[in-house]
Amino acid sequence: MIRKEELKLTQEWDKTFPKSDRVEHCKVTFVNRYGITLAADLYTPKGAEGRLPAIAVCGPFGAVKEQCSGLYAQTMAERGFLTLAFDPSFTGESGGNVRYMASPDINTEDFMAAVDYLSLCPQVDANRIGIIGICGWGGMALNTAALDTRIRATVASTMYDMTRVNAKGYFDAEDSEQARYEKRAAMCAQRLEDLKAGEYALGGGVIDPLPEDAPFFVKDYYDYYKTSRGYHARSLNSNGGWNVIGCESFLNQPILQYSNEIRSAVLVMHGDAAHSCYFGRDAYANMVKDSSYAENKELLIIPGASHTDLYDGGGRGAIPFDKLADFFTKYLN
Repeated sequence: MIRKEELKLTQEWDKTFPKSDRVEHCKVTFVNRYGITLAADLYTPKGAEGRLPAIAVCGPFGAVKEQCSGLYAQTMAERGFLTLAFDPSFTGESGGNVRYMASPDINTEDFMAAVDYLSLCPQVDANRIGIIGICGWGGMALNTAALDTRIRATVASTMYDMTRVNAKGYFDAEDSEQARYEKRAAMCAQRLEDLKAGEYALGGGVIDPLPEDAPFFVKDYYDYYKTSRGYHARSLNSNGGWNVIGCESFLNQPILQYSNEIRSAVLVMHGDAAHSCYFGRDAYANMVKDSSYAENKELLIIPGASHTDLYDGGGRGAIPFDKLADFFTKYLN
């Protein structure tokens, strides 16, 4: 028997962006194949009739649906799509214990469970479903697109490959057997410390206060997660972060192994001023290399945009929503 967990969902509008008067909004829940109940915001264009094309949205890694995934979802609903922004397992308003854990498998399943929900929604045309993954969920979105044949179109925005950055460090600076061994040893030691303490130690969210000599990308994150621009009380990155061992399994599990077998359409978009741009460029290159399905793949580089500019526009409209609408209209036809 598939059972839903009873979740306590906030009913008031507590997003980091204003509510649109062109969209209907409600809270929904659905269950993934691990029995974890996920919480989501459903956005529907006002006055829409018939079965609609639909998009599931998640990310960034360590964020909640009240932040930029909700902004993406609401904005795409204004453009005629039924959209679903959800909290991943173990985070936000979604279920799952213990809290603040991540898993390449479970988090890919979260996206597939969202596609399940949309496929059975009476307002949705089940043959016209896409997904958007932001930051670390951009990599998860590509992994999901390689696995889920129901997905017709995928956008990976300002993406991270979370397995690569955990196993190799930023810019692959820790790509050695010795560096990975030390990380594994540290994680194994932390497991025992957590068990002795009776609780899981948190790794810490975005650093606060911000050091004067912080790298630009740290300042970029601070400007989003630690200010009124993007702070949210349930966001991991805004507060205590993931458990120290929360991403342990990412060290051994590359998620983009079969990305060049994705048959459906994919748009990878990144700002050229983002520290993370190499993730998007490399993911696109690997996706089209030796692929029989490269004709519907696209890399969009946005001049001057930083990593978090593609979270909320950065105050200058950096997210090309018209481009996204054209992409999904074309491939969710």
